[in-house]
Amino acid sequence: MHPAPSIILFTALSGVGFGLLTWLGLGAPYVEGWAAFWAFGLAYALSIVGLISSAMHLGHPERALKAFSQWRSSWLSREGVVSVAALLVMAPFAFGRVFLGVDLVVLGWIGAGLSLLTVLCTSMIYAQLKTVPRWNMALVPVLFMLFSIGGSGILVMQGWGLVAMLGVLTALQLSYWLLGDRKFAQAGHTPETATGLGRIGRVRLLESPHSGSNYLLKEMAYQVGRKHQVRLRLIALALVGLVPMAIVLVVPDLAGRLLGLGLHMVGLLASRWLFFAEAEHVVSLYYGKRA
Repeated sequence: MHPAPSIILFTALSGVGFGLLTWLGLGAPYVEGWAAFWAFGLAYALSIVGLISSAMHLGHPERALKAFSQWRSSWLSREGVVSVAALLVMAPFAFGRVFLGVDLVVLGWIGAGLSLLTVLCTSMIYAQLKTVPRWNMALVPVLFMLFSIGGSGILVMQGWGLVAMLGVLTALQLSYWLLGDRKFAQAGHTPETATGLGRIGRVRLLESPHSGSNYLLKEMAYQVGRKHQVRLRLIALALVGLVPMAIVLVVPDLAGRLLGLGLHMVGLLASRWLFFAEAEHVVSLYYGKRA
C-alpha cells in the first residue's frame, strides 16, 4: 500500500496522544497546575494534529463530517465519533486538574477508556481488511495499543515496568514482521483466485491490463526495496524500545524522558511507514506485481 505521510503521521501522533490521555485519565501520574497544563497540552496537541492530518488524506477534506454518520458499519466512522467523545470528556477533567486542583475521577476513567477505544478503532480500520493479509491478524490491534500506551508511557512509567513494556513492544513488533512476511502465502491468494480462472489451470500474465499506471497500482501495489526494508526494520527495532529504555534508565529525569520519547517517535514513524509500504493488496496479483 502507498505509505501516505498524512496517514503515517495520523496513526503515530494520535496514537501516542490518546495513549498519554489514557495515562492522565487514570491518574498515572497525578499532576495539577502547570505540570497538568503541559501534560494535557502535549496529549491534546498530538491527538488533534494527528486527527487533522488524517483529514488531509481524504479526497474531499471538506466532507470529513459525513464520515461520522456511518458509525454502525464503519470503523473509520467509529474512530471519529469515539475520538471526539474522548477529547470532550477529557476537557473538563483537564480543566479541573489545571485550574481548580480538582480530581474528577469518574470523568478521568471514562476519558481514559474512550481514548484507548479510539486507538482500537484506528487499528480495526486495517485489521478487518481480508484483502490485505499482512494487516488481517489479531496482532495488529495489540501492536497499535502497545505503541499507544508504551510510547506515551515513556513519560510516565518508572524503572523496570517501562523496560518490560518496551521490551514486549519490541518483541511483538519483530513477531509481526516475521508473521506478516508469510501471511500472504498462508491466506491462499494466487493469480488463479484473483482472476477467478483457476478452474481452467495455472494463470500467468500475458500482458498488463493497462498501458500505463492507474490509481490501484499507485495506492495498492506499492513495492519497497529489500535494502530499505531491512534498514528501516533495524532502525525501528532499535528506536521504538531498546534505545529509549536505555536512555530512561540512565537519565530518568524529564529531559531523558523527552529524549527517549523523541527517539521512540522516530522509530514509530519508521515502523508505521513499513506497516503501509509492506502491505500487499490482493489486487496486486491481477496486475502481475506479485508472483
